[in-house]
Amino acid sequence: MWQTAFLLLIVVGVIILALSGYLGTVAKTAFAPFISIESWLSDRYNAIYEFLAVPRDVATLRARNVELEQQVSSLQTQVISLQQQLQEAQVLYALLDFARARPQNQYVAAAVIGRDPSPFLHYVFIDHGSDDGIRHGMPVVTEQGLVGKVDAVTAGVARVQLITDPGSIINVRLQSVKAEGMLSGSLTGDVSLDMVSQEVDLKQGELVLTSGLGGDFPSDVLIGQVISVRKRETDLFQSASIQPVVDFNALRAVLIIVNFRPVNISPLVPTSIP
Repeated sequence: MWQTAFLLLIVVGVIILALSGYLGTVAKTAFAPFISIESWLSDRYNAIYEFLAVPRDVATLRARNVELEQQVSSLQTQVISLQQQLQEAQVLYALLDFARARPQNQYVAAAVIGRDPSPFLHYVFIDHGSDDGIRHGMPVVTEQGLVGKVDAVTAGVARVQLITDPGSIINVRLQSVKAEGMLSGSLTGDVSLDMVSQEVDLKQGELVLTSGLGGDFPSDVLIGQVISVRKRETDLFQSASIQPVVDFNALRAVLIIVNFRPVNISPLVPTSIP
């Protein structure tokens, strides 16, 4: 009986100590060595685990990095391809809009597939030829303006003489001053306007268009604009440098006006009698 009473007193004492806060301090003091040992063991375990796991993690990260680099390279290739397709689509849409705005002409679209390697000639090659209805002398344009004319044709390929070629000569008119002149290319690719009357008030920015004279090109096709004027009182005519509206370095696609037939007037031109 007294044993039961003794145990009851111990339990009541413990409860009183716990309620008064003394038991927590006692327990903390009693278990402090065990907590320190557990913390030391935990630190050593983590250190050993990290030492063994780091090489495997580095190898995994390297493999993942290679995989991601391959994915980035593939995506960059796709982006470049899509950009090229977008540029081609934009060019084709622009050519289509140009053709729709001029229903009086019939066009065949062609891609530029090559350039003449000679530094003294200015020609491009297109992927359409006589099988597609392309004939010698047909005018070639873009949505910007005049490119040149078909110079030679095979079944599937045609060669286009650019207006910058030294052998290119075009009869032109000046839009605002109502005057005419002659446009020619050069070895350097510069385009010059000549045979303009001294009485014409030729100024920078004047637009130059085909006149239709000579029968080589239809009239009113934009060529470029005047960037500088050369006028001397001792000359019979004034001349000017012309900036073409077509960027020939970025030429990717063109339109051939297939319903225009050049007129050969050379037999009608008087020749000198020896």
